[in-house]
Amino acid sequence: MDRDRNKTLLLELLKVAGNGRCADCGESDPEWASYKLGIFICLMCSGIHRNLPQVSRVKSLWLDFWENDLIEFMKKHGNLCAKAKYEAKVPPYYYIPQSCDCLVLREQWIRAKYEREEFVATRVCQDPCSAGSREGFLWKRGRESKQFKQRRFLLSAREGVLKYYTKEPKGPKAVISIEKLNVMFQAEKIQHAHGLQITYKTDGQTRNLFVYHESGKEIVDWFNAIRAARYHYLRTTFPALPEHEIIPRITRNYIKEGYMEKTGPKQKETFKMRWFSLDSEERNLLYFKNPLDAFPQGQVFIGRRVEGYEVRAGLPQGISVKKRKSGITMVTPARDFLFLCENDKEQREWIDALNGVIAQPLSG
Repeated sequence: MDRDRNKTLLLELLKVAGNGRCADCGESDPEWASYKLGIFICLMCSGIHRNLPQVSRVKSLWLDFWENDLIEFMKKHGNLCAKAKYEAKVPPYYYIPQSCDCLVLREQWIRAKYEREEFVATRVCQDPCSAGSREGFLWKRGRESKQFKQRRFLLSAREGVLKYYTKEPKGPKAVISIEKLNVMFQAEKIQHAHGLQITYKTDGQTRNLFVYHESGKEIVDWFNAIRAARYHYLRTTFPALPEHEIIPRITRNYIKEGYMEKTGPKQKETFKMRWFSLDSEERNLLYFKNPLDAFPQGQVFIGRRVEGYEVRAGLPQGISVKKRKSGITMVTPARDFLFLCENDKEQREWIDALNGVIAQPLSG
């Protein structure tokens, strides 16, 4: 039977180099394929391809019937072939999403590759300095009002700043140095599919801005423009730094976020619920009253074990807690910080994340 023979042939193609992971996000063991592009993709990415009928058509490797000519087409193409064509000129600053990334990043990556063909060999690569310049309106959450309002943003890699304005023609409300800037997608936290968190340092404190745009393309373009500006800054500031060391430093996500309860320095105060964000590059555990606060209430620096930093499961003897919750003791040279997690799973995840920061060498 053609059906069984073709399914066997198709599954054999998964063993060919490059085909064992989704062509778009890298998820292992893809179960779908685009028979128009000749690529193997995961279920999530196949849903995006389904919305691009002009450039892609998908079938399940397991559930659909594959005709002989389609099998031959898949044989002649495959993920490495598509990568060579559609990813020939991806700029170094452009963020390539992974399977854990939010939908808008993946969708715009797929559209940029196949629909707009932004990275084919004939395209002229944009200079990061010009790519890192952008102007437009974003919906920004007000620090006091908590309402999202349209604000004009201006990014200039050449000047090394991001500015935003509340009242025109007055001057900018904030001028943010590209050097101190970080940006990350926070769809769940902001409760908007295109939610972006911009963080920077001002007067020694971390400041959060929460923004979004109705257009997925627009918000991803802003994200990559900020990355281009950061790349330009790092390239010019550290000319001797190799590319593979620059790329991870352009932007970063927090390695863990979520609620824990904490007590005060005397360890006799009531445990209060706080939102925690762990920044591995700054080696800081920031805590906020609410997830969308502009400023943290405080932060805990996390040094290395040889300097007296340690994470322990449980609380010290003599600390009584009414509720049965999983405790963490964060030992630092100055004091011990005590946290309560909702369950054992959260406790394990926080301990692993904190130990990961303790174990990493101090950056120069």
